[in-house]
Amino acid sequence: MKFLIAGFGSIGRRHFHNLTKLGQEDILFYRTSKSQLPDGELKGFAIEKDLSVALNHRPQAVIVANPTAMHLDVAIPSAKSGCHILLEKPISNSLEQVNILQSAAQETGGHILVGFQFRFHPGLQKAKQLLNSGGIGQPISAIAHWGEYLPDWHPWEDYKKSYSARSDLGGGVVLTLSHPFDYLRWLLGEVRSVSGRIQNTGKLELNVEDLADIDLEFTNGVKGSVHLDYLEKPAAHWLEIVCSNGKLHFDAITGLLVVSSSKRDRQQQVPVPAGFERNDLFLAEMSHLIDVAKGNAKPVCTLDDGIRALQICLAVHQSSSEGRKIDL
Repeated sequence: MKFLIAGFGSIGRRHFHNLTKLGQEDILFYRTSKSQLPDGELKGFAIEKDLSVALNHRPQAVIVANPTAMHLDVAIPSAKSGCHILLEKPISNSLEQVNILQSAAQETGGHILVGFQFRFHPGLQKAKQLLNSGGIGQPISAIAHWGEYLPDWHPWEDYKKSYSARSDLGGGVVLTLSHPFDYLRWLLGEVRSVSGRIQNTGKLELNVEDLADIDLEFTNGVKGSVHLDYLEKPAAHWLEIVCSNGKLHFDAITGLLVVSSSKRDRQQQVPVPAGFERNDLFLAEMSHLIDVAKGNAKPVCTLDDGIRALQICLAVHQSSSEGRKIDL
């Protein structure tokens, strides 16, 4: 199977390495050479600077790993060419042209998998099983917290030049750390309304927001809140869901899920499998993409899921600027 990787920043490089781990060697690259990563490890692989030329290689699958604001520039031509696509999250920084991508994929039959890799986390998968079974009752409220100091993310690059830090590339903490919007929808159902407060504290000298607090109302009555920031040291990423007969607490850094049940008056700790590491999420995601491209599976995180997450992100910005709740 032939793969085209568009972009060779941190996530593009990770996907490249994972493809080779999974035994895939027919890989080419579409690059504008603006990444701060060295490209010596790409020796022997075809590199194209023109997307149409790259697509003329007829890849079966395209991995869209360039900056957020440029995702659709690659995804739409790829969909029109009939390729299956791994579209990194968020799918864009705007809803403009998303309908064109939808239509192109429907016309050619290409499947689109959106890169919210936390759907592959065994802890969150276990949490979903417990919620679906009703073993700890009905969800009442949820809190997701993710704070991580941006300058520490990629030591090899100037963080101010990264896409996460630049408005013109679709950066900002809301879009960049949008995973909770997806996994909360996945676990709890559709979001009905959004209230958001974003702030540029000035501590990192960015032109995007580095802190956000968001309230979510779900169609089933669950109340949720999300905190995101680029400032916290040490990093913290956790989720707590309160239910009528217990609660779930998931620590994304350790991978530990703690299940508390009022009926049993005790806690059950569900650790990740022995030897588990963060890259296993991306490996599982890539293995799933291969299955999708072979026709053996449907995307577990669809373009429609990606659109809903983006709608929430945009509603956060709108709510903050207008000072009101936004209905979705």
